[in-house]
Amino acid sequence: MAEAQRLLALLTPTVEAAGLFLEDVKVQMAGAHRTVSVVVDLPETEVGGVGLDAISQVSRALSETMDTDPHDDGQPYDLEISSPGATRPLTEPRHWRRALGRMVKVNAIDRENLMGRILAVEDDSVLLKPEIPVKKGMKAKQGEPEKLLFTTIRRGVVEIEFARLDEAELDLEFEAAGGDAADGEDS
Repeated sequence: MAEAQRLLALLTPTVEAAGLFLEDVKVQMAGAHRTVSVVVDLPETEVGGVGLDAISQVSRALSETMDTDPHDDGQPYDLEISSPGATRPLTEPRHWRRALGRMVKVNAIDRENLMGRILAVEDDSVLLKPEIPVKKGMKAKQGEPEKLLFTTIRRGVVEIEFARLDEAELDLEFEAAGGDAADGEDS
């Protein structure tokens, strides 16, 4: 654990210089050999996922940083670089911001699970436009926006949508500067 924290501090500037965010570092030992797993993501202000070219570029830079680490004990290592999967749990406000505009499934305290589209994210909460369950084969209906405090959310995960909806169907306006979405009303 201490080695993972040390490497997190060492590798963060290299990842940031590549225009990415260092999500996590894990170190697994197998005898005298170690595997260093690094998870990188786009900054929360960017849309999309980390491309293979970016993974390749940051992999070379991280390998060089580790090879020149003055505090390295000399043990051989394998370096694995990845990005978060589409269905990773949304555990931090930055994860929710990265999923802005996406459909999510939320398990919250003292209420039924709900599915909804992320309209806005604040430091302590998320604004969702819930999808109201309907009979099979009917078009989904949208409820009134609901604010959920992060302290009441047990688990959140992005739902994969195979049919892309256009902005008119989403009833969202994206602000270019702030990246927040609103449903036409002040949030």
